[in-house]
Amino acid sequence: MKKNIILLSTIAALSTASFADDLNKQMYEQLQILKAQVAALEAKMNKQNAKDDEKRITKIEKKLAKVSKKASLAKAQGAGDNLKWDVDFRTQVDNLQYKHANGSKSKNNALMTNRLWLGMKYKADENSSFFGTLSYLKAFGDSANHSQANTQAGFSNFDWVTNENANDNSIKIKEAYWLYSNDTFLGTDVSWTASVGRRPSTDGLAINLRADQERKSPLSHTVNVEFDGASAKFNLDQVTGIDGAWLKFCAGRGLTNAKPRFQFDNTDYTSDDTKNTNIDMAGIIAVPYDNGQYSVHMNYARAWNLIGYNNTQLSQFQSASKNTASEIMDAYGNLQFLDVGDIDLATVMFKVDGIGDGISDWLDDTVVFASAAMSKTRPNEKGMLGSTNSQTGHSFWIGVNAPCPISPDNAKIGIEWNKGSKYWRSMTYAEDTMAGSKISTRGQAWEIYRTQQLTKALSFGVSYVYMDYDYMGSNSFFGAEGTPYKIGGTYANAANAVESAQDIKAYMRYRF
Repeated sequence: MKKNIILLSTIAALSTASFADDLNKQMYEQLQILKAQVAALEAKMNKQNAKDDEKRITKIEKKLAKVSKKASLAKAQGAGDNLKWDVDFRTQVDNLQYKHANGSKSKNNALMTNRLWLGMKYKADENSSFFGTLSYLKAFGDSANHSQANTQAGFSNFDWVTNENANDNSIKIKEAYWLYSNDTFLGTDVSWTASVGRRPSTDGLAINLRADQERKSPLSHTVNVEFDGASAKFNLDQVTGIDGAWLKFCAGRGLTNAKPRFQFDNTDYTSDDTKNTNIDMAGIIAVPYDNGQYSVHMNYARAWNLIGYNNTQLSQFQSASKNTASEIMDAYGNLQFLDVGDIDLATVMFKVDGIGDGISDWLDDTVVFASAAMSKTRPNEKGMLGSTNSQTGHSFWIGVNAPCPISPDNAKIGIEWNKGSKYWRSMTYAEDTMAGSKISTRGQAWEIYRTQQLTKALSFGVSYVYMDYDYMGSNSFFGAEGTPYKIGGTYANAANAVESAQDIKAYMRYRF
């Protein structure tokens, strides 16, 4: 087509230039008509080509827009908005020693464990993010008679401490929650966040120092337990003028009363009156002042319908523990948690992040904290901690975390002291120690530790924990098993009570 148009155009041009004078009038007019037709055809073809070009340009522009959108998304994801994984793998060996009131001892010279945390996060937009942690904790190899699963009593799989007990090879959910954030709240300058899911409720402030990691949500003096729930945090510094002031409301559920699926009476997931009722917790975390160096932290919480055993159940089990293995298993089967009442928990902590003002680099990098906590039981007719009366307990915790003099740029040393009273009861079941929660100690506890960063990803830690108990029940639940009998007293089972415990541990940790 294009060749024909060019040929006709050439003929028309020649006719007007070279042959116009020699041709007769009729031929000339015909050639003029033909020339006009060629011009019209060229105009039509140019117009059509323009439309085709315009369509092609439009398609290219659309493709460019898509590519640009993908590039922007890739850029945002490269900045941290995509689903990213991080790894925290720890290999640890613990030397455990228990001394009983009757003079006997129990020990494990080398309990070796592997712990793996797989962290994940995704930021879909400027306001919403997702965080999660998968967890695995297991002793080396298999366990004697496959006992590590702890299926008889089931405490190893207890949901409050699912990821803090050595278990089998399974991967479990430690954290899974979404977080919404905004710079304004109802037109004010209050920035805020809201979150729902499997809470980051272990390894909170204070315990995070010796754990060598960022703090999680609660104050660990009273609450260090896995939980499901929600929170809303409000930063108040802009409206109050007080440095670092913020307030967080928290609520959650630690036990759900519901029948399983496929009930033959058509009552799937309804409440079961033969089982424990819902265990709920609600509280407030507040920081009235934090200027980056000096800060005050407070925590109040109440938990309802807590669990425990009564004296009859314990007596039957303790009697069976002196008999055959089958009788012990039967006694385990007869143990059933009862609802024993509620509890109030409160904490006030003072923290200094850097001593003085430029006195020395060592003091600038030293952290000192002092924490005071209180627990108050509210028992029902079954009693809490062996009493039907409300009992108040107290605990004090002091610690120092400082650069190690040998290697101050990449190593830390710390020392901590705890003191708990007779009726002290904390919710620290998920404290990551093999010898039991030192924070819950009814007596005194000491810890000395050292952590060191070896490479960008590899670190090393060693610690020594000693717990000297004045009263029994420090690591128990809330019923009669938590009765604070005096160590060495006349209670029937007091002779086997743990008088003191120590844990010497060392670990290598890989994080990236």
